[in-house]
Amino acid sequence: MDTSKLRYAGFWIRFGATMIDAIILMMIVMPLMYFFYGDQLLYNDAFIMGPADFVINYVFPLVATVLFWKYKSATPGKMALKLKVVDAKTGDPLSVGQSIGRYFAYILSAIPLLLGYFWVAWDSKKQAWHDKLAGSVVVREELTTEDVNFSG
Repeated sequence: MDTSKLRYAGFWIRFGATMIDAIILMMIVMPLMYFFYGDQLLYNDAFIMGPADFVINYVFPLVATVLFWKYKSATPGKMALKLKVVDAKTGDPLSVGQSIGRYFAYILSAIPLLLGYFWVAWDSKKQAWHDKLAGSVVVREELTTEDVNFSG
């Protein structure tokens, strides 16, 4: 793939995709958490309430995100907004290693007042810090004639 023709996705569209993903994840996680922990979920201030909490809130999002990046090159929010996460050098889907690294690099992007996320607004390739660390970019999908309504 010719990476010089990639159209990088900016801050606001990526933010929108993240919000869609967060809503979808919350719709899955909250009922499961309530099933396992009931009302205790609302009043417990423990960081991790138990094994189900760990699996539902930490393992499941990691595995789902890595699988989406590997096999679809996008999470559901990015798919809805026609975005893809690809290797910055080749334009190919991320490897499993890149995907796992990118996921954990989110922490580094968040630590200094979310500066790593806002970096997208200033970077020439619209890369957040986690993209730079994983060697990834978020791009807009190419439109085909089927995607465009020429009739009016």
